[in-house]
Amino acid sequence: MRAVLSKAAGGPETLVLEQVAEPTCGPGEVCIEVHACGLNYPDVIIIDDRYQFKPPRPFSPGGEVAGVVRAIGADVTAFAVGDRVIGLIGWGGLAEQVVAPAAKCLPMPEAMPFAEGAAFLMTYGTSYHALKQRAQIQPGERLLVLGAAGGVGIAAVQLGKAMSAQVIAAASSAEKVAFACAHGANAGLVYPTGDFAGDGRKALAQVFKQAGGANGFDVIYDAIGGAYSEAAFRSMAWNGRLLIVGFPAGIAAMPMNLPLLKGAACLGVFYGAFVDREPDAARVNVDELFALYAAGKIRPLISKTFPLEQAGDAIRHLEDRKATGKVVVLLRD
Repeated sequence: MRAVLSKAAGGPETLVLEQVAEPTCGPGEVCIEVHACGLNYPDVIIIDDRYQFKPPRPFSPGGEVAGVVRAIGADVTAFAVGDRVIGLIGWGGLAEQVVAPAAKCLPMPEAMPFAEGAAFLMTYGTSYHALKQRAQIQPGERLLVLGAAGGVGIAAVQLGKAMSAQVIAAASSAEKVAFACAHGANAGLVYPTGDFAGDGRKALAQVFKQAGGANGFDVIYDAIGGAYSEAAFRSMAWNGRLLIVGFPAGIAAMPMNLPLLKGAACLGVFYGAFVDREPDAARVNVDELFALYAAGKIRPLISKTFPLEQAGDAIRHLEDRKATGKVVVLLRD
């Protein structure tokens, strides 16, 4: 079978497409014939050894897949050959077949296309866990979403609207803000880009303070990090909650007097650990997400698809922040 492999640490240009042996199932595993693989920011950094997990090489990036069960291992009772499934696998998805623990797979709704299945669980699972369990967001609260046009960001916008929050989308261009507003945000703001040296940090903070108004934001969904975290936090309401989701702009260094002065909380969001540590709650979340999908309240927004031969270009597209919504690699019709 064909697989895209990372053989040495580096950027997308280091990836190679090769023929490799087909995998076999062990106990508790399923073999999935991959139809689509959704890409996320961890795929950008895992190939450069900057992710918290460092799989042994060679490995295939690609943390979530949608496909059809080709074979099952011993002790697997939840799936049968021919079932349509979504797999949240961490890595290995940019291959024509992948073996995954059955516990990491879910039945895919019949009405869901494979491309949407591969673009669903990581972004909506992360954002729903963030808003529901971590922030415990309430109807009418003001939600600021940083990086609102990206995969997890636009999922947070849609879910915030479905949960009756007042959603303000923040992104780096007017086009991205317009995209977020077209898919559920009540309002938006364009934030500047740069290194924010000197007075730049104060100017950045002022952008968020003006948008937050006198009362500020109740919840800030931070999928950007870097200087944006502190700047946005300065627009936080009393008893506000900052959701720490990702760091494409770098890991933030924020003065700890800010949470004290605002009676506010900084809350980490680690969806993979939540699934492992609280599987029952995670399954309830998934059921509720599928219900929202069936009701038409959420839907993966796929901005661009690539064939397997161009998987490196797909990761570069994501790394360069050209994507609005999700990027998906299609392996089969």
